[in-house]
Amino acid sequence: MGRRTCLLLVFALALCSNSFIAPAQLITEKVGNRQQKQEEEKGRVHCSRSRTRIVREILSEYLLPFLEAEQYNLSSTSCRLHPDNDIFREQEEKIERLHPMQWQCGYCKKVFRSQNFLDTHFDNRHSSMLDTSPNRCLADLCGALHCDYFDSLSNSKRKKVTCKPAVVDRNLHLCEVLANTCFPIEQSAVAQRLNDFFKRQFCDAHTCDKQLKPFARGSGIYKNRSLYFAISLFTLFILAIYYLAVYIHNRDLGMKRKSLRRLSQQAHIKMHKAKPS
Repeated sequence: MGRRTCLLLVFALALCSNSFIAPAQLITEKVGNRQQKQEEEKGRVHCSRSRTRIVREILSEYLLPFLEAEQYNLSSTSCRLHPDNDIFREQEEKIERLHPMQWQCGYCKKVFRSQNFLDTHFDNRHSSMLDTSPNRCLADLCGALHCDYFDSLSNSKRKKVTCKPAVVDRNLHLCEVLANTCFPIEQSAVAQRLNDFFKRQFCDAHTCDKQLKPFARGSGIYKNRSLYFAISLFTLFILAIYYLAVYIHNRDLGMKRKSLRRLSQQAHIKMHKAKPS
């Protein structure tokens, strides 16, 4: 009985030790998995590429042409709209579109069937190339720059958006911060004009008044295109007049030559008839 009792005690102790060790191992594994996920989250960039592209399009059409006209340079240190503060700028420059259905990575030369696949490739393979410094995600400025409205311009069916005063106030504040940091009114007269232009172009529309629309000052691209179109039409008109004048001149000259040739022939015939036989 003593030996059997001892064996039972040893077996019970073994079971208890295993029951304590197993939960401890599970806890250790869970902690390890949680730490691994945290490390992966640290390396992942939380910035929308598609929304960043919309911001670039908005700036290219509704802001940058006006800055070029004023010969104004944004500050890369204080202005978040400066191209150097675009986290995806370098990778965007590495995109090569070979054909409508072929997109090539400029880093490793792999070819993909769509830009979405290439974007996923950048995230998985070349995220280490990104400068993850603060305030480098242009997509964070979508609220201030009206990305949703800009995106709706290309869609025939526009979604009805409910105006939320808290969201409007937040976007208005960010818009005014961009205006004051990118175009400090104390810097120069040009900066003061552009500060006012930026607020009229982007900030005034942050209201629940549906009569006020974004981009009130218009498109700089289409404005330049209209100018080029007018110049082209004027040039074509001048060329048409020139070639018409040349044609009329050559026609009149040809008619004069024919008249002179006819008169010469008639004179020759008269002289031939006037000779005595």
